Amino acid sequence: MIVCFDIGGTAIKGALAMSPEDIRPFPRKPTPIHDFDAFVATLASVIAEAESLAGGRPACIAISIAGVIDPDTANAVVANIPCIHGRPLQADLATALGLPVIIANDADCFVLAEAGIGAARGHRVVFGVILGTGVGGGLVIDGKLINESGFAGEWGHGPIQPTEAGTPPIHVPRFQCGCGQIGCIDAICSARGLEKLHRHIHAKQLTSEEIITNWQAGDAKAERTIDVYVDILADPLSVVVNVTGTTILPVGGGLSNVPELLARIDTALRKRILRKFKSPIVVQAACGVEPGLIGAAILGLDFASEHQGG
Repeated sequence: MIVCFDIGGTAIKGALAMSPEDIRPFPRKPTPIHDFDAFVATLASVIAEAESLAGGRPACIAISIAGVIDPDTANAVVANIPCIHGRPLQADLATALGLPVIIANDADCFVLAEAGIGAARGHRVVFGVILGTGVGGGLVIDGKLINESGFAGEWGHGPIQPTEAGTPPIHVPRFQCGCGQIGCIDAICSARGLEKLHRHIHAKQLTSEEIITNWQAGDAKAERTIDVYVDILADPLSVVVNVTGTTILPVGGGLSNVPELLARIDTALRKRILRKFKSPIVVQAACGVEPGLIGAAILGLDFASEHQGG
């Protein structure tokens, strides 16, 4: 057995994992964002609960976190949790907790969950897509996460946004992205990006929820925004499909909760890729509850199996 965590800036979710299908969550605990000792103590308290419940020591600790581990420095890049930002987190936690520690980005854990027990189960090559506060993703092949650099799967970043899109085409500005570049897909196809796009086209500020609601109700302005949005999104996503050879793209994040939008993206995408699929490949994620914990559990259980001979 292992102990897995899904750590965000507000809450730490912990669980005892016996298998990907047998994950036993504990109550959430507030994240101590400014005190590393308190942060470690919170994790240790969950581990102690797991040990009491399971009657033994876990093989390892697996963590899903909204950040990355810099492959060159081994330091964590987690801006919303200052007490771990810039630290060699894996080494520090392993020392403090006395157990092996595996850490993965939350998007990577999402795709591991979908490939393991979710909508992509049975597919060899799975590219998971996040469409929400940001645009992200991850790649799993034969059940293994492909992320040696710590940054693989980040298709939302890179200055590739077109300056014309839609039918008929209109000019689209290249927005500033939080990563420091201009013209990233993340800056225009995230939920906030959808709002910026609508404001540019119609000079009206609406929330992404309002835009989607208006579009579903047949509003012509919202339809125009979605037309441009999907046209922008489908191009880089088609490159992802052609390069990776994925046969399915499970989608998570807030915008994934709109089946009509996923169907629209799927239709546009399948017209632009080399391999022709008769059935949809852009699908709603199945692990809607705790994908971070599930993905971390899969990662940790694989590690335990490899290092303990099963």
